[in-house]
Parts: sequence; structure tokens; C-alpha cells
Amino acid sequence: MGRITARRPVVKITLGGEPVRRSDTLAVEEPLELRVGGVPLAVTMRTPGADVDLAAGFLVSEGVLTRADDFRVAVHCGGPGTGGEANTYNVLDIGLAPGVRLPDAVTTRAFYTTSSCGVCGKASIDAVETVSQFDVSTDAATVTADFIASLPDRLRAEQAGFRTTGGLHAAALFDAATGELLVAREDVGRHNAVDKVVGWALREDRLPLAGTVLQVSGRASFELVQKAVMAGIPILSAVSAPSSLAVELAARSGLTVIGFVRAETMNVYTAAERVRTDGA
Repeated sequence: MGRITARRPVVKITLGGEPVRRSDTLAVEEPLELRVGGVPLAVTMRTPGADVDLAAGFLVSEGVLTRADDFRVAVHCGGPGTGGEANTYNVLDIGLAPGVRLPDAVTTRAFYTTSSCGVCGKASIDAVETVSQFDVSTDAATVTADFIASLPDRLRAEQAGFRTTGGLHAAALFDAATGELLVAREDVGRHNAVDKVVGWALREDRLPLAGTVLQVSGRASFELVQKAVMAGIPILSAVSAPSSLAVELAARSGLTVIGFVRAETMNVYTAAERVRTDGA
């Protein structure tokens, strides 16, 4: 769709020099309205691209989908209102398999999320902590500290949009046993990037994502921990800090959370037994 970046005029100011008029490359942020069977479900601000994965991952994190067969079809519709507008690719109608229904926790949420917060519209805090069908506490995956230390650079190598704009988050999924990069996605919203990764995995029929590591470019918020648990991911690694609520949920769920992964240092906040320091 070619709308990941956009060019805009700016005035470049350098102290001690003359202002210069030039163009700059920005990360695109546009609304995406998600519909299920023609019924509006949510609006999220996102960077266009991998919208179907985004929708699938969103529904995994909400506890609606767990298998590829649950997700039947997704079609980009015209603009809001169905009044014959040209297709803006900002409305996505999702068709679920027969018998798959939206739980009350989804249908009672406010229909708006931002690129910085994927759960801000929840009807109540009690509805935030969705119960996962996958138990990550029993996952036997282990990784070396050296492997975790290598992930931020490996993720950065996949961030073409960030190199151009400086304005996109990213998430990538790695196989804990082989170290293979399975998928990487970028988005203006960190939770959207994770949804795109999880949605790819759902559509590839890989859930639960046992034996994997989710690497994110920013901090480890509560919602990212929740999304990892809902997808059955046992290890979440972040270049920045986790929040207290994220660590509390990870501890209850048996998820390994690693923060401040920079150069040769990192902090392991929960389930530290999965991170080996013997180099084996």
C-alpha cells in the first residue's frame, strides 16, 4: 500500500546557523477500523501494512482466536460510512469461522485505541487481564544471556522504516532453540507491532508460540506482557524498562521478562531460570 512513510516540509534549525527549509520523512499514522461480520469492533491508530496480521493478533490478545481455522477471511472495505467512498484501506472487515464468538470483555470495550496504548478503552481494569488458554509457566525453553544480548541489534537490522523515519517501534519473534528469526514487524504503536507478529503466527497456525522469544524495541508494558501470555510466548525481551504491573502479571503467569537489554548487560525480572549464563 506504500503508506508506511510520508514526506513533509520542515525548517531545520542548527544553533549558530541559518534555518534551512527541507523535506523530512515521517512515519505514517492512520486509523484502522476493525469490523467483525460488518459490525464495528475497534479503531486503532497504526502504520499501514500487515493489517490482516494486526487484526488477527488483536483478536488473539482479546481471547477470541487461538487457531488459524478460527480466522476465515479479512477484506479491506471503503471509507467509513459505506457511502461509496473510494477504498482507503482504513477499514478491515473480518470474517470468523462459524461458532467463533466475541466474548463480553471485547464487546463491552470502548471502540478506540491509540498507537501508544492498546488497552486504554477497556470498560474496567478487571477486563484487562484476559485469561490465556496457553500456560507459559510450563514452557521448558531456555536461552543464553549472549543470545538475548544479540537480539536488539538483530531486530534493529530489520527496522527499515525506523532507519528512514526514527518514528517506528518494532517487534520480532525468535526461535529459542535455533536462534532463527521467524518474523519481524514495525508500527508506530508498539502494541500494534506485537499484534502483527502474533497475527502472523496465528495465520501460520503456530499458536501457541512455545519455545520462542519476543524481542521489542521499547519498554515492556503490561499490555505487551498480556499479549505474550495470550500467544503462549514464554520469554519477552525489551531494550527498555518493564512497568511494575507488567512484572506482576509476568510473575503470576510464569513469563520471563528481561529489560534494559543493552550491550553486555540486562535485568531479568521474572522466571530467571530460563536465562543461562554458562554460555552452553
